[in-house]
Amino acid sequence: MFEYFPGNYVWNLAVIGALNSGALIDEVDRACRPLRDTAALGADVGTEEFFASWTAVADRLEELAAADEARGWWRSAGQKLHRAALYVQVAERLQSRHWEPRQRAYERALDLFARATAVGRDNCIRVEIPYGDGSLPAYYMKAEAVDGPAPCIVLWNGLDSTKEMMSQSGFGHELAARGISTLMVDGPGTGETLRLRGVTAVADTERPAGACVDWLLATGEVDPGRIGIAGWSLGGYYAPRAAAFEPRFSLCVAWGANHNWGQMQKRRLQREGEHPVPHYWDHVMWVWGKDTIDEFIAAAEQVTLEGILDRITVPFLVVHGENDRQIPLEYAQLSYDQAVNSPLRELTVFTARDGGNEHIGLDNLPLVSTYVADWISDRFTAAKAHT
Repeated sequence: MFEYFPGNYVWNLAVIGALNSGALIDEVDRACRPLRDTAALGADVGTEEFFASWTAVADRLEELAAADEARGWWRSAGQKLHRAALYVQVAERLQSRHWEPRQRAYERALDLFARATAVGRDNCIRVEIPYGDGSLPAYYMKAEAVDGPAPCIVLWNGLDSTKEMMSQSGFGHELAARGISTLMVDGPGTGETLRLRGVTAVADTERPAGACVDWLLATGEVDPGRIGIAGWSLGGYYAPRAAAFEPRFSLCVAWGANHNWGQMQKRRLQREGEHPVPHYWDHVMWVWGKDTIDEFIAAAEQVTLEGILDRITVPFLVVHGENDRQIPLEYAQLSYDQAVNSPLRELTVFTARDGGNEHIGLDNLPLVSTYVADWISDRFTAAKAHT
């Protein structure tokens, strides 16, 4: 993995996440160069300095985008606004939830993203998915060059990613080019749903995922027989859980096999594995709506696929990085082995030779992303041929 800050896994993960989601190396270097000494002090120290340095680059891009837009250069303006939104989100993601400016920063990232998609005329529509007493915010990206109802993937994020990051990863564009629509959701406990609406995470993902299927079917634009679900990182638990209990999903991808996340939290208390964000234990208590570590650990014990995966009766792909430092490789084998009733189950492990061998393939995300997109496309093509 490319390591701008040697020894600081969490900050390096943020850097490669940005670089694999549309960031430019010159702009990342501008953001990171002033932080080299601070990074050596550890992931939890200096996050406010990280924020200031990255948002300074975003400020400059926003000014440049305004100049482009004034000249009618809408595509260039949209690209710059997208990168500004990305850099603000990367910076916001590393902050403590108790840091007062954090919410304003997130709201700014949302505004930048909305302006970017509007100015850039993107294939990306903001929608609201009715759920419980409220709704889940999401982005809907339509399939390209498809006559009639299109197949669709519901893309579920993980512990700390957002629907904006899912969109900026380019995965939805890869699916659209293959004639597949994508619904990218801030599920309970993530992104806007957590930050602005206070909706915390749930273990029974089939409830919010089922609400997404309801919404998709109501559009009349989606083929009811070809709706799949994919989830990365903690989504590697969320997506298989949903596919096990929501029969309307026709395929499932665990993008990072989070087979027993609750067990892994206990192992992390013993200092095993890397954390995805600074201030980790405070972050997970926020996500799950718990006040103490003990309460959180008790809730996390429900987050396991043990005894569940034999309910999956659709094609099932498990994708994992050989050097994933957050989720043990053994979990990928467990998820594959236990999906005994899937008519087509596959386990793909990306190695150092392949690239994409870190957590969810984030060190070479386009490589893993296109692999997953091709696998999904093949399954949907085969499903259509049998109808």
